[in-house]
Amino acid sequence: MREIDVREITEAVKTLFIEANYHLCDDVKACIDQCAAREDTELARSVFNSMKKNIEIAEEGIFPVCQDTGMACVFMEIGQDVHFTGGRLYDAVNEGARQGCLEGYLRKTIVEDPFRRINTEDSTPADINIDIVDGDKVRLIVAPKGFGSENMSQIRMLTPGAGVSGAEDAIVEICRQAGGNPCPPMVVGVGIGGNFNKAALMAKKALLRPLGEHNEDPFYADMEQRLLERINALGTGPQGFGGKTTALGVNVIAAPTHIAGLPVAVNINCHVSRHKEVIL
Repeated sequence: MREIDVREITEAVKTLFIEANYHLCDDVKACIDQCAAREDTELARSVFNSMKKNIEIAEEGIFPVCQDTGMACVFMEIGQDVHFTGGRLYDAVNEGARQGCLEGYLRKTIVEDPFRRINTEDSTPADINIDIVDGDKVRLIVAPKGFGSENMSQIRMLTPGAGVSGAEDAIVEICRQAGGNPCPPMVVGVGIGGNFNKAALMAKKALLRPLGEHNEDPFYADMEQRLLERINALGTGPQGFGGKTTALGVNVIAAPTHIAGLPVAVNINCHVSRHKEVIL
């Protein structure tokens, strides 16, 4: 049994929350560069150049890459041989989000009730997702999620008769409806199978996979490629101004489901697709 003081969790969440808002992952920056080089109109290239300049300015550490510094979505893979000491794990995660918001000068984005709309003034509570895995390590991922893209996400409870073509049509249609609202080129996370809540969670987890990495199952890897081509053919383009690049990538996760169901969830991310991780 390995003991981890929850203060380590607080410090890690704080650091990752700040880092994710100022410094994009290398895979995202590389993909933006590659897609920008493929555009053949002056307007699309100009929009991409503005995006790249914004990313460069954010990396100076003074301004976050987006004014919507997001809900702190926290994913934890906890080894079953880990024992936390020094307090409650959930409290430690929320304390990290609180400190990150205040010390990183991040926008306070959370209201304590969906209708009364009173701001919590520190971006808490975080959205915390935990998986128990083998071992004595903790993999911690913090993914700030802005709501320009979150609001464009949808779930469709299809029936098995829809098949592959029906599922793919639904995914492409959701991306078409999103238009320029999620600050494209978007990253598209797709969850297929499970039930209503599991499909949605898989779609969000799919956004954490590095761009350029594909599903290990060739069946779903081919689906990802088909979907990317169809979504880019929509012509929405960077920031909705038209162009070859409407999506940077499509990541699919699938899971067992009920004989009567075919849940399909789409969680859309904006072009900065923020996430940072550490293993403790």
